[in-house]
Amino acid sequence: MATFGTLSDRLTETFRNLRTKGKLTAADVDGTVREIRRALLDADVALVVVKEFTAKVRERALGDEVNKALNPAQQVVQIVNEELVQILGGEQRRLQFAKTAPTVIMLAGLQGSGKTTFAGKLAKQLEGEGHTPLLVAADLQRPNAVNQLQVVAEQAGAAVYAPEPGNGVGDPVKVSREGVEYARRQQHDVVIIDTAGRLGVDAELMKQAADIRKAVDPDEVLFVIDAMIGQDAVNTAKAFQEGVDFTGVVLSKLDGDARGGAALSVASVTGRPIIFASTGERLEDLEPFHPDRMASRILDLGDILTLIEQAQQAFDEEEAMKMAEKLATEAFTLEDFLDQLQQMKKMGSMKKMLGMLPGMGQMKQQLEDFDEREIDRTEAIIRSMTPGERRNPKVLNGSRRLRIARGSGMTVTDVNQLVQRFEQAAKMMKTVARGGTPNIPGMGAVPGMGRPGASSKRGKKGKASKGSRSGNPAKRAAENAGITATSTPTGSGFGLGGGAGQAPSEADLAEIQKLFGKG
Repeated sequence: MATFGTLSDRLTETFRNLRTKGKLTAADVDGTVREIRRALLDADVALVVVKEFTAKVRERALGDEVNKALNPAQQVVQIVNEELVQILGGEQRRLQFAKTAPTVIMLAGLQGSGKTTFAGKLAKQLEGEGHTPLLVAADLQRPNAVNQLQVVAEQAGAAVYAPEPGNGVGDPVKVSREGVEYARRQQHDVVIIDTAGRLGVDAELMKQAADIRKAVDPDEVLFVIDAMIGQDAVNTAKAFQEGVDFTGVVLSKLDGDARGGAALSVASVTGRPIIFASTGERLEDLEPFHPDRMASRILDLGDILTLIEQAQQAFDEEEAMKMAEKLATEAFTLEDFLDQLQQMKKMGSMKKMLGMLPGMGQMKQQLEDFDEREIDRTEAIIRSMTPGERRNPKVLNGSRRLRIARGSGMTVTDVNQLVQRFEQAAKMMKTVARGGTPNIPGMGAVPGMGRPGASSKRGKKGKASKGSRSGNPAKRAAENAGITATSTPTGSGFGLGGGAGQAPSEADLAEIQKLFGKG
């Protein structure tokens, strides 16, 4: 979602200023709408779309639904969110499959928009859903386009039909027609036709695409458009709609750093829904497009539903149940921790997942500083341990930690920190598994949970207890220790327990030493 990063920042800042006002005047609404208009225009959203969008927002913001709201600022944010959803198409639209196989999907777009890569991504996704797609190489103009499609098909585990070498040799209309017949004979239920593109819209490109459409009568014609193309996106979309027409839009390169707001205009200007969004270079980086979820991401409201869906795809339900049982019975080991890390890697980029959480737009610098390779380093350390050491980290003495550090290419300090973090994480997860609230190091009391031990810090008159003023050093130390013991809150900063009014036990102190790698 880097493409909409600047737009998201501008809108978030606008709403932050709005939330300081208890009641909105017409001047406040006009000022907010003006900032929204500037943000959209700076993001390359088409002028006609900006005018229509801001007019609707202003009309609704000055209406009774905001005046009667308990929190007018939040109501305006909700209005902007709803109107943004409408710009993006309103409701999600899925692929339409033919009643009689094969379903024919034709791809169209300019050269460099990402058609061939998308063909592989779509084939991989359809394979995962139980379909048997066939990729047809009908781009016979671009150098090595046929070879690229063959490589992508192999990576996706899909079949490919490429009877012509390409590089200017062969008839794309004939290849497309024969490809559909081949799929019917070989019982492929989906055909994906990769057509040629040009560096710009021209009559030859349109005629060839139109001829292919007439020859194969596709069930879906998907227009693949580069999200970083700028203001020309709308003109290109209109030209393809008039010359070939299409049933749906695919936004590619949404992980780029361009302004990308022009992509927001395509659905509104053409009246065709956005069906897919390509969010990365890997074949797995393809998402069904949900207008409501994309609007939430742009407004920094998060996208928890997509995050949950990705987790469900990556995590096995049966394995999750086993892991819950291990946590409840205190049998969670570094081997289990390694399994969890590998499951997380299947979900893709950690930065991308964290960016789906609400409010993460305000932590952009922290996200940028996050090192994806940290998971690989952690995995290397654990893999350098023996099975016995993974199951029981308490046996890790100095010499073992030195061996592990050398084996993983890390330092002893890195190994100590990993063991420390693992033990803290295991304790917190066990607490949660039992229905408790974990004590997190470095954090204060959990909001709404009260301040543990606060009442024991004050005397009968409500004044805080002071230290001993005895002139005898030994007596003063003993009295101070007594005051500390009676004021110790429930649970330590490391979640090691200890009831109210109790000093840490020898076992607790030993555990703290282990956490710092001194055990």
